[in-house]
Amino acid sequence: MTAVLPPPRTAGGLSVERLTRTEDGERLGALLWRAGPGWRMISSAVLGGGIGERSWVLNAQVVHGYRRIDPERHLAELAREAGESAPGVGLMTAADVAHHAHAHDAGAEAVVTAAVGVRGWAASPAEGSPLPAPPGTVNIVAALPVALTDAALVNAVGTATEAKVQALLDAGYDCSGTPTDAVCVAARVPGDGREAYAFAGPRSLWGARLARAVHTAVRDSVRAAATGPADGRPAEGHRHRQARL
Repeated sequence: MTAVLPPPRTAGGLSVERLTRTEDGERLGALLWRAGPGWRMISSAVLGGGIGERSWVLNAQVVHGYRRIDPERHLAELAREAGESAPGVGLMTAADVAHHAHAHDAGAEAVVTAAVGVRGWAASPAEGSPLPAPPGTVNIVAALPVALTDAALVNAVGTATEAKVQALLDAGYDCSGTPTDAVCVAARVPGDGREAYAFAGPRSLWGARLARAVHTAVRDSVRAAATGPADGRPAEGHRHRQARL
């Protein structure tokens, strides 16, 4: 993968590099956060999901109609090509990562990519399927400069998800997300006298900051995607409504 426009590294900041590659005859992008040591992450990602120490996060764009049955291996290959071999987190998206949004709130940060051409409500009368869902995906990567307990990390995922839904509604989308949304929240590793916060709900100190950062980044990302064919579909107006899935 080829890096383009790498931003300056900031101590502890969620600073992403834009990468490009050619795959299946298409020019595709990716975002890479080289977090480095000292981070614990919780994620629903296909690569590096769960809770554990992780040193990077890769959010890779894939082609529409993606059919590989080994996405975990694919993401690991892309990470190695970018020079990362330590444990990390790998996410996939149908979104054009050039339309990502980055938001800050008093130390909390969030980077979001959004493709909402396929969307709906989580609680749907339709039966679920064991088959992969159609491409969409709102990917949230967030970072807090403090340590969190395991329970607080789980709490932070809920807070980020609530903020995502609020942002989608504020942007005019009648949905709670897409069938393939993913989230990754990073916090510092406890130690060296660092307090591990026990709460990250939306009214806690750091949960409130996380919620505001995620809300802003989701809102800005879906609005950026709506200005052009970021997900391979015609641009969508902010007030366009779609039948619930």
